[in-house]
Amino acid sequence: MKICIVGLGARIAHVTALLCKANPDARLAGFVDPAPAGRASLEAATGQAMHAHATLEEMLKADQPDLLMVGSPNFMHLDHIRTALDHGTPHIFAEKPVVVSEDETFALLDALEKAGGHQRVMVGLVLRYAPLYRALRASLDSGQIGDVVSIEAAEHIGPYHGSFFMRDWRRHSRYSGGFMLEKCCHDLDLYQGVVGARAMRVASFGGRRSFVPENRPPEGTRFPRPETPGRVDPFEPRWNGGASDFDSDGDLVDHQTALIEYEGGANLCFHTNMYVPDEFRRFAVIGTKGMAEGDFIRNFYRAHDAVTGKRLVDMPDLGGTHDGHYGADEAMAQDLIAHMNGDLGLPVSVLDALEAGLTALKIDEARQRGAVIDLAPTWDRFDSYDVKRN
Repeated sequence: MKICIVGLGARIAHVTALLCKANPDARLAGFVDPAPAGRASLEAATGQAMHAHATLEEMLKADQPDLLMVGSPNFMHLDHIRTALDHGTPHIFAEKPVVVSEDETFALLDALEKAGGHQRVMVGLVLRYAPLYRALRASLDSGQIGDVVSIEAAEHIGPYHGSFFMRDWRRHSRYSGGFMLEKCCHDLDLYQGVVGARAMRVASFGGRRSFVPENRPPEGTRFPRPETPGRVDPFEPRWNGGASDFDSDGDLVDHQTALIEYEGGANLCFHTNMYVPDEFRRFAVIGTKGMAEGDFIRNFYRAHDAVTGKRLVDMPDLGGTHDGHYGADEAMAQDLIAHMNGDLGLPVSVLDALEAGLTALKIDEARQRGAVIDLAPTWDRFDSYDVKRN
């Protein structure tokens, strides 16, 4: 399998290295990136050298890859995916979020319809591969939880990570799509999968209150962060980076709460904050028969029966590491290889990703407008495209 990359940053280098580990026959070919921050780490991890191309079109024509890895900034994804689809590239992997706006969502659906379906495009929504989600899925599938009634969930990141967002190109919504889309699309996809239904109404509140000038720590303060030995530091901005976090010129919020009502009546309260010294990414899923609780960072999962109060599942340590998306990255790489070999369906599709993305965008619209947004017209338009799920 020949792999090419457009946008060779730290994240796509990490995922590509795991793909090569999962498939010893994988061979790296060309890349397109004027400043490939992940090149050295990828070549060191695989023992393979890559060669540079000036344009994506040139690379696809010259190298004829079996798989194109799209790791470019979010706002470039649509053009890069469409170019690969038009070229006939057999498999395309796009980092999340797939696109950055409602218009781009429908433009990609149009391209997928013209390409004959969505199966060639895979997406890096990793949480559905995590051991914690698989444990939750087992409880749901066995009937321990019953019908999902309500969910309380949060993704809280440390100031070291929030500082990165405020200085990175992601600080501009025109490049990233906003924080709810860029960072929390994982979570929105996850709980959409838990409920098994789309969001029908959303409301949201939030703003920037932590990363503001009056909260700037003393000169020279460096926020602690998890170590990433052997990796390009993912928390140092590169392309279009900014110089300040507490005086950021971006438009990101640093905290936000979203309320979602799903088709069928289940609801979610989701909270995110990027200035939390003791990080957690947790959920409580409450159903008609039981309750499930878990935390991706603290690596525990448990489930209780609603009537008896009996603890049905108790998993105090699921393993995994913070840096590898709690054990999900390697599992995703293995499943992607199996999928491309025709041996396995994936737990999340590009259509799931687009639905989660639209939900995130509508949440931000609700925050900006101070309104409750009805998504029914959005899904009517989404379903007007002939893009089969199977």
